Amino acid sequence: MPNNEPLAYYLRPNTLNEVVWQEQTKLSIQKFLENWQVPSMIFWWSPGCGKTTIANVLSHQLQADFFELSWVKSKKEDLNLILEHAEKNKAYWKKTLLFLDEIHRRNKAQQDSLLPFVESGLITLIWATTENPSFTINNALLSRAKVIVFEALKPEDIITFFHNNQEKIHSRYPNIEITEENLTTIANLANWDLRNACNLLESSIMLSTDWKINDEIIQKAFGKPMYYDRDWEEHYNIISAIHKSLRDSDPHAACYWIQRMLVWWEDPRYIARRLLRFASEDIWPADNNALLLANQVYDAVQKIWMPECRVFLFQLALYLWKAPKNNICDKIDRETMKDVEKYWNLPVPMQIRNAPTKLMWELWYGKWYEYAHDHPENRQADWTIKMNNQHFPDELKWRKYF
Repeated sequence: MPNNEPLAYYLRPNTLNEVVWQEQTKLSIQKFLENWQVPSMIFWWSPGCGKTTIANVLSHQLQADFFELSWVKSKKEDLNLILEHAEKNKAYWKKTLLFLDEIHRRNKAQQDSLLPFVESGLITLIWATTENPSFTINNALLSRAKVIVFEALKPEDIITFFHNNQEKIHSRYPNIEITEENLTTIANLANWDLRNACNLLESSIMLSTDWKINDEIIQKAFGKPMYYDRDWEEHYNIISAIHKSLRDSDPHAACYWIQRMLVWWEDPRYIARRLLRFASEDIWPADNNALLLANQVYDAVQKIWMPECRVFLFQLALYLWKAPKNNICDKIDRETMKDVEKYWNLPVPMQIRNAPTKLMWELWYGKWYEYAHDHPENRQADWTIKMNNQHFPDELKWRKYF
């Protein structure tokens, strides 16, 4: 393998077993291969998650001729040449696999031009797109192809990939010293993109002077100063800044800190989860809708994901800023915890215990319990009810938390 090839290309897997991510996708494709029936497919997700790699692997295992076109750069003549080649292959029962990248950049009429070849089986088409196929690919193509939704790579996927390719990396750069901390930093900066991670590793190696790389070199290769670490102090400093800015009704600062986290590829679900907590800790019951909206935003973030979900987080932050504040739930949490830790296993009063057996009833479980619905006259305007039932253990029977 020539040394001038990019590291990402040099390390590209040649078999499904070498692919250490996209487990569900691999299982589906393996079943197609076992039956020797690979349909035309649409690969959808963000860049660098393995769409082109898995298409390449498919062509190897099918022993098919593999062609790759980008619809940004290719012309109609390029496609015609491939179709002519496919016609020749057909005579020898050889498959032709065509990988079309960025299909969402072509209009519906251009997409329709592929329909006859998909239907006839002349070529097996794999389309790759980073956009939602429901909005960017016409229905005729969608109905004739299997949509495969890829997953965003986790940092641990990227680190595992580097571990598995350690020998290949050292065969190219025999003197380089790469620590586990280096790989973790690179994986966290890669934005779920394995190609980015390989390029960042290669750039860091090029910038090293003594065949050792460190965070400073990685940051120089990356091109941005690192003031945020998803696993350490700055992560918690910034989420604390968001929470306290909203508590103090400063929406400008809250939105700034949210953007800081997003720019450094923080998981948007983490931010949504912390805002969900804020809606209960600092607002309910002053505004009953805050928790409902926060929960809806959390769900919406998971459905839409980055970068479109960013606006949901700002929408929620602005709502939480305007909502009246009340920390009664947080107070109850802290005060009840104090009592639990002070007294631990206090017994439940006999009057309100459950008595599913005769023996338990004879032992006075549940005796003299007054059923509240039989005494509606005792209900108060604040929804409390005055009954003779004792609900607390004796040690706490006069306790009030709010």
